[in-house]
Amino acid sequence: MSGLAVITGASSGIGQEYARRLARQGTSLIVVGRREERLAELANEFPEVPIQTVAADIATESGLQTTIATIGNQPVTLLVNNAGVAHYGPFAELAPANATELIGVKVLAPTRLARAVVPGMIARGQGSIVNVAGMIAFSGPATLEQVGLRRSVYASSLAYTLTFSQTLQSEISQYGIGVQALLPGVVATEFHERQGMDLSQASRMTVGDVVTASLRGLELGENVTAPGVEHGHVLQRVFDADLAAFEAQSTELAARYRN
Repeated sequence: MSGLAVITGASSGIGQEYARRLARQGTSLIVVGRREERLAELANEFPEVPIQTVAADIATESGLQTTIATIGNQPVTLLVNNAGVAHYGPFAELAPANATELIGVKVLAPTRLARAVVPGMIARGQGSIVNVAGMIAFSGPATLEQVGLRRSVYASSLAYTLTFSQTLQSEISQYGIGVQALLPGVVATEFHERQGMDLSQASRMTVGDVVTASLRGLELGENVTAPGVEHGHVLQRVFDADLAAFEAQSTELAARYRN
């Protein structure tokens, strides 16, 4: 793979694995993260590869603007919206600042960054966008007992990522651009530890397997890639049910609401 990839959340975990994998393949990089020293270490690993580092918090307007300005008119071939933050907890106790940060990182930033690169991709007739979410995007109907997490804002942000990826794909695939919603389950990264959760004894997928699935999913033209779901028809049944509900609507009031 050649070209230029933009990766957010590149200072650790899945984002760092994307950066290393792509750099080994000769892809130029723009790596974005909050920890400048980690980004510098990453760039130093691959002195032969052009790597631009952007130390920025994309949950903030200034950090987002800095990132977009760095991208500028460069010919981005791959955008990986990977940055994440959890902020699990009861909705009534969720700090407003934490809710704002979560929505900024998982909803606003991916949307704005995609908007920054899509016109150029359309003009060049090629490009790919990966939006990293998670299987919790499907957990809306689950009870607290089934999931074990108080997650209303977090799960909703991942559900946005899924729908955004699906609808954006339907708009721009005609121009030769692929959009992927990447939905891993629990992954062995620092993500949960930063939220004060000890999952060291839990079974978790490796970041290597997650990125392998994503890159292979792009080759297969998948719009939704779930690295831990063995049978793709399970996902297709979900999407078929979504369409069935959408197509079942009528202008007539449903009988159950009539007196």
